[in-house]
Amino acid sequence: MTCHSALIRPLAVLGLLVLVLGPGMTSPSAAFELFGFRFFGDDEAADETEGLIDPKRYALDFVVEGDAVEDGVRGASQLWLGRDRPVAGYAGLLTRAKADYRRITAALYNAGHYGGSVSITIGGRQAADLRPDARFAEVPSIVVRVDPGPAYAFGAVTIENQAPVPLDEDDLVETMQEIGLSPGEPARAGVVRRGRALLLEAWREQGHPKPMIATQRVTANHRERSLAVRLRVEPGRPATFGAVTVEGAERMDPEFLARQTGIPEGEPFDPDDLKKARQRLNRLDVLSTLKIEEAEAIGADGALPITVIVRERKRRRVGAGATVSSVDGAGLQAFWMHRNLFGKAERLRIEGEVAGLGQSIEADEFDYRFQAAFTRPGLWHPDFDLTARLTGLREFNDTFEQTTIEGAAEGTYFWSDKLTLKAGPSVKFGEYDDAFGVRDLKTIGFTGSAVYDVRDDKLDAKKGFFIAADAFPFHELEFGNSGVRFDLEGRTYFSFGEDERFTLAARTRLGSLLGPPRPETASDLLYFTGGGGSVRGYGFKTIGVTEADRTVTGGRSLLEGSLEARFRATDTIGGVVFADAGTVGSDSLVDFSDDVSIGVGAGLRYFTGIGALRLDIAVPLDRGPDDPPVAFYAGIGQSF
Repeated sequence: MTCHSALIRPLAVLGLLVLVLGPGMTSPSAAFELFGFRFFGDDEAADETEGLIDPKRYALDFVVEGDAVEDGVRGASQLWLGRDRPVAGYAGLLTRAKADYRRITAALYNAGHYGGSVSITIGGRQAADLRPDARFAEVPSIVVRVDPGPAYAFGAVTIENQAPVPLDEDDLVETMQEIGLSPGEPARAGVVRRGRALLLEAWREQGHPKPMIATQRVTANHRERSLAVRLRVEPGRPATFGAVTVEGAERMDPEFLARQTGIPEGEPFDPDDLKKARQRLNRLDVLSTLKIEEAEAIGADGALPITVIVRERKRRRVGAGATVSSVDGAGLQAFWMHRNLFGKAERLRIEGEVAGLGQSIEADEFDYRFQAAFTRPGLWHPDFDLTARLTGLREFNDTFEQTTIEGAAEGTYFWSDKLTLKAGPSVKFGEYDDAFGVRDLKTIGFTGSAVYDVRDDKLDAKKGFFIAADAFPFHELEFGNSGVRFDLEGRTYFSFGEDERFTLAARTRLGSLLGPPRPETASDLLYFTGGGGSVRGYGFKTIGVTEADRTVTGGRSLLEGSLEARFRATDTIGGVVFADAGTVGSDSLVDFSDDVSIGVGAGLRYFTGIGALRLDIAVPLDRGPDDPPVAFYAGIGQSF
């Protein structure tokens, strides 16, 4: 539930404004913007005539015959879209009206109607016939009448020099039949444009970077209401990648940027390599502007030079954030980051956090965390990053206390834009105080993880799925025990309804600890659940193994699950109902006879350009003596 100040502040400001201004917030003149995003109110709150010379309004009568094209025609018309806004004098009005002939005609073509008519009159006179200095009434009357005519279908479709079917599935593009460019299909102009682009893309995928449409003939047969299409492609020469040069680098090492693209000089041209190059450079988080340009022509040696044009971001960044929960209290975070220490996008990030504020007034019962992390991207390979971290943690929970310091190194390999692999060693020294007593433990371990993520949106997924698997073999020096901890988490999403306004989201997590007995295991290696990121309605890490004396200890197995039904009432307002469940077992395998803690609730979502502002209310169905009757959670983005 951690979020930057940019995320908590909208919640706080929204609440304060609503409380202070009350009903006045619903008036048309009220508006609230943050970081350039308008959270309520509309543009009419501003003076619409500001900056206009001789502003004029007009009365509009807009008639479209046929429901099938009405939305497209209205959406293309500047007269319709701007009907509530003034124009700059009569000249501005006439310019807008004359431009609508072309816009509306294009909309009809896009809908497959080539025999229609468009009439636009101002004061009873056709706009196309009026002089630029024409004058009208103070509030001119404009009438737009559109007769789309009959719908046309594609007749003969002839493609010459179409690219052969590729051997590599990654090089496949949509066929003409798949996009509807075939006889009998609706003759939409946009389909022809899409077909042209795909024909060129198919040749590029097979190593021809400069294909062109040599011939295009589109002929309408008004008697048969059909559209004949003839396209001939000139594939051009095949090419290899030439040298990569970098322009615009100031503090960055241009040779490093060129290498980081991963573009293989001398290898056959492949546009997929250019896409990967963009992803690699964006991942460095040091560039505010990035453009990858191909040379205008293939060289005599058959090579195509590539130029990377960049603009660098500021090297240093400072941020602060906050968390809030009625159960866990408030927390404050701050960080400082340098994102280009030595010219190769090296990142140094130092951050600190204090949490548990409001839950206690004793400073020694707050949670503290400090971390310094150094990342060297592109080490040995453009897709390999190495990170070294030093972390100090003081955590005070209802179930245990810990004070630890950990050093870790982790290599990250971006196998693809979907699959990420991580691995690396760690050493941790810690003091743990729980129901098993006070223990000083020293743990050496090695983490290996894989994440496969094909969600369409990480903050508000509507489809796709996410899978994360972790393994942590370790050896504890104090008791001489060895073991391994496994964790597996999956998330999936399914949307339906008009504009996919309804989404079903599900999450499950399974964990198992093999090896040492619980009393000889560090508390942070044992399993607990409960809180905003697991089972809402319960305190953070308050669900575990209940001992005979009613104390709660960590377990060796975990099973969690969440199910959410999300919906959007409007483009900006939505809601969710959810149920969370979790159980912790004393054995390495989950025993389904163990008690299962269930929390249910509902939430509101306010969708903004920076993500969904989230407010959830949860009730624990298996409330214990220390559990609250109701818990509130606020954050940014969906809960998972």
